[in-house]
Amino acid sequence: MSQRLIFGGKPRLGYTQSAIDRAAQTRADSGAVAALWQRPDARAYMLGGEMVVLHKTASLHDPLFTFAELQELGANEESVFVGLERNAPRFAIGLEPAAATALKARDDLLVTDLRTIAVKGLVEREQLPPLAQAKALLGWHMRHRYCPSCGTRTEVVESGWRRDCTSCKTQHFPRTDPVVIMLPISAGRCVLGRSYRFARGMWSCLAGFMEPGETIEEAVRRETREEAGILCGRVRYFASQPWPFPSSLMIGCHAHALSRELMIDRTELDDARWFAREEVAAMLLRRHPEGLTTPPDMAIAYHIIRAWVENEVDLG
Repeated sequence: MSQRLIFGGKPRLGYTQSAIDRAAQTRADSGAVAALWQRPDARAYMLGGEMVVLHKTASLHDPLFTFAELQELGANEESVFVGLERNAPRFAIGLEPAAATALKARDDLLVTDLRTIAVKGLVEREQLPPLAQAKALLGWHMRHRYCPSCGTRTEVVESGWRRDCTSCKTQHFPRTDPVVIMLPISAGRCVLGRSYRFARGMWSCLAGFMEPGETIEEAVRRETREEAGILCGRVRYFASQPWPFPSSLMIGCHAHALSRELMIDRTELDDARWFAREEVAAMLLRRHPEGLTTPPDMAIAYHIIRAWVENEVDLG
């Protein structure tokens, strides 16, 4: 029996396949954006720091609020124009983190973090990409209220997609931090690692931030060597995933391992080891005899690992 038949259909990668038309050509037209706010079908996502505010419902919760509801709940931080969802205007607006925490006392609202929302499936899957977009943008605004060039407070322009310094006139744009996440493989085995912050028994791909002047392939080889002591040759891109914690792009790869001996950087990893394909299949299925697991299926690491288990990886 093939591994594909054992696993069945593939789940959707979290925070991807957005239904939002970002309508970037509209951002600079403040009058047009103001008119979108006034439309009866306009809605906004409301976040306070790491917390997302949801309407409680009997099944999947609703993350969208009307303008009147936003005012009643005290949303008063930066707002951004997210785009159009089937031509309906979508915005995101911030709360002070303490104000978001205070809303937990209300019976009609659920206030929780985006990871929990994604892993537990608390909202429609199509709402995850705009929530990730909103969280990354609002988080960027919180961290860039002052100009790094001269220290002057910046102001929001372009409907939340730029901040301008009123003193030195520098324009600041949201940034995405690239992170390589990779699975070193060789002869039916792969290397998985454990971060100190992982849940007990969970193993995942190695990962690390790209450095200035690096290609993706170079970053994969460097991070694998630094974290696990494994030398890699060929590298193949697999897929990418927005990761709004706070604003990264996970660049998934498979890498051909040229060495076998592990030399673990204990400042980065709690542990790392080689796993056989059959053992990893049991981890994906939550059937490992020692209770070992891989990350949940909304994470790109799950998909990178599963593609190798299902013999879909060709390193040429």
